[in-house]
Amino acid sequence: MLGLALSGGGFRATLFHLGSLLRLNEAGLLSEIDEFTSVSGGSIISAWLGVNWNQLQFDSSGVATNLDEVIIKPVREFCGRTIDVGIILGGIINPVRHPSILLINNYRKHLFGDKTLQDLPASPRFTIYATSLQTGASVRFTREYLGEYHLGKIKNPEILIAQAVAASSAFPPPLCPVKVECDPDAWVKGRISDLHDDEYLKKVMWLGDGGIYDNLGLERLSQRCDRIFVSDAGAPFGVDRKMKTTRFSQLARTKRTLDIMSAQVRALRTRQLIRQFVKEEKSGAYWGIGTKISEFPMVKKGLGTSLMTDGKTTREIAGMRTRLNKFNSAEQAKLINWGFALADAALRSRHDSSIAASAGLPLPDNLA
Repeated sequence: MLGLALSGGGFRATLFHLGSLLRLNEAGLLSEIDEFTSVSGGSIISAWLGVNWNQLQFDSSGVATNLDEVIIKPVREFCGRTIDVGIILGGIINPVRHPSILLINNYRKHLFGDKTLQDLPASPRFTIYATSLQTGASVRFTREYLGEYHLGKIKNPEILIAQAVAASSAFPPPLCPVKVECDPDAWVKGRISDLHDDEYLKKVMWLGDGGIYDNLGLERLSQRCDRIFVSDAGAPFGVDRKMKTTRFSQLARTKRTLDIMSAQVRALRTRQLIRQFVKEEKSGAYWGIGTKISEFPMVKKGLGTSLMTDGKTTREIAGMRTRLNKFNSAEQAKLINWGFALADAALRSRHDSSIAASAGLPLPDNLA
């Protein structure tokens, strides 16, 4: 089985993953993917791809000829909006309406409407990850079930896609928790559901960003797939030489702490995956927004030069903000082209050297 994990990272991740999907589609690999998993910003594009999967028209080579029209353009338009500021301020002005409710409403209004998890396709499988703030466990939203291993599963959930994506992208502290109410009697106990008898936990779930638990969304793929692709737009962790200790810098220190925790979890999962690749327990490819494209052995394998080169522009791309705010056309082009170029280098260098070289970047160079 072939799986694709789409990481978190706000709209930056959403746009970076668009580039990855474009290259996978060009190579005829998008149609071969059996499992999609996603967290946070990755869940925006993954869910949109899922609810529109049956509209894609694949040719005899497995290439979706209408990917740009059905997937790319609507998501780019959505990422041209600023939603986080209004959501947070709206929650402050009207404390009765938590920012998470406004986040759900934005996803519902501008992307998903009233579509539910039942509008995802039966195949391939799409898993949207969130994190339970009550138990600390991963929560999986799929067409087949809503799952939390302490509680069990709810089969064929009718939960709104907008709510699932909001839970997956509810980064702390301003946008979480997202409240999900369930029928306590709908839960089916699993083998290790040690909290299955807790009526409150089965009735009200308080959820946060899927990246709190697993910012790559790798867990399911590691268990089920023998081939794995990972598109990682998570923020590269940098050195902060000076730490402010004033009372007013508390928020910055809290964010720094959360960044360290996230970076360590992502690094551990990435190293585990690379180790599996090296030991040939799994096959596939990993590409990250902070990866140097020169690290891929394109030239040594006689595959030609890479589509982009490392430099000031690529460093700026890796340092772009991870908010849910407006990315202009030039910023979008840079992220999409970089995701495309890195996916190209990773796939041809690490996965299958017989993949045909790309004709070039998907968007004009003058924007990149």
